Amino acid sequence: MSWLRALRETARSGLTVERRRLAPAAAARGALGLALVIGFSLALFGPAVAASSAFGAFQAAIATFQRSWRPRPTLALASGGSLAVSTFLGYLVGSRAALFLALLLLWTFLSGLAWAVGPTAGLIASSNVAIMLVTVTLPTSVATAAGHAAMIFAGGVVQAALVVLLPVRPWGAQRDALADALAAEADYARRLRHDPVAPFDPVPLMTARSAAAVTPRQARRRPAELHGPRRLAERIRPVLASLADPAVGAPAEGPQRDRVRELLAAAAEVLDAVAHAIRHGRPVRLPPAAVAALRTPDTGTVLSGRSHRAALRLAALLGDVVEAVEPRTETEPGEPRPGEPRPGEAAPGEREPGDAGLVARSRPGLLRLAPLVVAKARAEVRPGSPVLRHALRVSAVTAAGYLLGLVLPFGHGYWAPMTSVMVMRPDFSQTYARSVARFGGTLVGVALATAVVRAAHPGTYLLAGLAVLSAFGMYLLMRTGYAVSQVCVAAYVVLLLGMEGSGVTQTVRDRVLLTLLGGLLAMLAYAVYPAWETPRLRGRLADWLTTSGQYAATVAARYADPAGPGSPDVREALLAARAARVAWQDALGRAGHEPVRHRGLSHAAAEGAGHALAEFGRAAMLLEAHLPERGAPPLPAAEGLAEALREATERGAKAVRERRVPAWDDLRATVAAWDTEVTDPLLRKAAHLLLAALDELAAALADA
Repeated sequence: MSWLRALRETARSGLTVERRRLAPAAAARGALGLALVIGFSLALFGPAVAASSAFGAFQAAIATFQRSWRPRPTLALASGGSLAVSTFLGYLVGSRAALFLALLLLWTFLSGLAWAVGPTAGLIASSNVAIMLVTVTLPTSVATAAGHAAMIFAGGVVQAALVVLLPVRPWGAQRDALADALAAEADYARRLRHDPVAPFDPVPLMTARSAAAVTPRQARRRPAELHGPRRLAERIRPVLASLADPAVGAPAEGPQRDRVRELLAAAAEVLDAVAHAIRHGRPVRLPPAAVAALRTPDTGTVLSGRSHRAALRLAALLGDVVEAVEPRTETEPGEPRPGEPRPGEAAPGEREPGDAGLVARSRPGLLRLAPLVVAKARAEVRPGSPVLRHALRVSAVTAAGYLLGLVLPFGHGYWAPMTSVMVMRPDFSQTYARSVARFGGTLVGVALATAVVRAAHPGTYLLAGLAVLSAFGMYLLMRTGYAVSQVCVAAYVVLLLGMEGSGVTQTVRDRVLLTLLGGLLAMLAYAVYPAWETPRLRGRLADWLTTSGQYAATVAARYADPAGPGSPDVREALLAARAARVAWQDALGRAGHEPVRHRGLSHAAAEGAGHALAEFGRAAMLLEAHLPERGAPPLPAAEGLAEALREATERGAKAVRERRVPAWDDLRATVAAWDTEVTDPLLRKAAHLLLAALDELAAALADA
């Protein structure tokens, strides 16, 4: 992609306004906390302290809107506390430009490393640096600086208290994550009706797994319906795939395929009903037609063999999902369980053990998290790390913007470094898109707010009210687009500083030019010192190949040593393969917007290789769907296939990294011998599917 096209695409992305579901109640709660803090501070301490405390409450409320699974009060307290410390330390050295510059470099570098922990930590840390550049100009002595810092922290405390006292959709983020995972499986079941080998994106399941990790305090309060359905959803996915795939199940056409389509449609309706119940915290209302389709007595006469077994397991798992969401001792009239056993069918024997009483995945508390954060940040201090490059880049740009703000005759030069630190991200597309959006939003917001201040000459309390209204608009619209939210943020800053009397004389032109300067510095820095994802695509692909090979090998080894469907090593291998796949997809998405050459892996080759590895994982999943029960007769030949898969994919990954086309001769010989040693048609077919997927991968890389 050329630079001109990349700039055009990122500019369009930054200025895009999306239609999203708004959260007016949460936005009103954040604005209420801000209003309480400003009103209290104005009445007791005056405009300067009110401005400082308002920034603390404003930032703390923003933290509670982040996509994080931690308790919202914790996020508000962490944001308010860290901003208070930043402001106080900044004021202590603020009178000495050299010392303040050194502190700014250190603080900005650490905020850049915070992206190693996650986007929530990175955003809070970056916001702290940006707001510190403003708040350090408000106090007039060390004592007043300490008072300002205390009030900033008090703003975070108020927002945390309001989250506790005025809860808005408790566990809403976790409910949405689990509901999205079940809805994704419902969509997968519908697509399988028309495309028996349809792909499945594992991101919703991974997001739900991340949301399921809770702190000890959360574990004591988590709703019962959020305990078990996620793990059951993980079990349902391979069953759906094995039921639909004609290679291992029902033929592509005929009465058996019609019955499979009927079962898939019914499963989709049940999963959608469960997702709706979880999302809204309501009882499950099962569609009678779907329940009847799952309980019809002719399944055993139409389907046979593995298809019949998959149908029984699907009905049992769906029944377990409904029971986990809404535990009941008796079936309500008119709503029988999908997995209810019928005469002649041992449905309870099909249920997977260990799903009903799952132990909560633990998430460390805030104090225990500190050493983990330090360890993650230290791990990124290495050559070639994109996070380290971002930390160095944002530090240099912020310092340059601060120095230019001091030199240029505009006054209040913090607008330039504040813009830089807020728009810069570890990847190219977000940095450039946010730079354009920040400039456009600031242009509109500053113009509107300055026009109000100059035309109406509002008093202190009216300015405070207008600032709270701007903050409410930001909270309400922040998920619709960065440009829209920046209109409200820019207006908020102008109105708040106007309330304190600072920067009233600064013109719209000065503020906009400084914002433009900060955005241009951020864009120039990424062009000079980039962290392109494109050259690392082969490494990401090799990682996915390695983990997929480990997953397939682990599944195959379980046929040689049966340990039951709930084998933990299979589960760990699957999670590693999924994580590598998501890392590849994220990297491919970022690389698609970068103005650099493909470095040996074109877009077409990358797409073909990704499709091949997805097919490889699907073939391994078909094997996982029919893992033998514990104590079943072992299949010694499976150990040889597992070892061949492991070695072949490791050698193939090495070839991918070295820009060579991988070869699978040893694995091909093993699969040929496998045909003579194994009589089970599922195992024979799955082995050929695995080899065919690897051949497709080699063909895609050969085209590159």
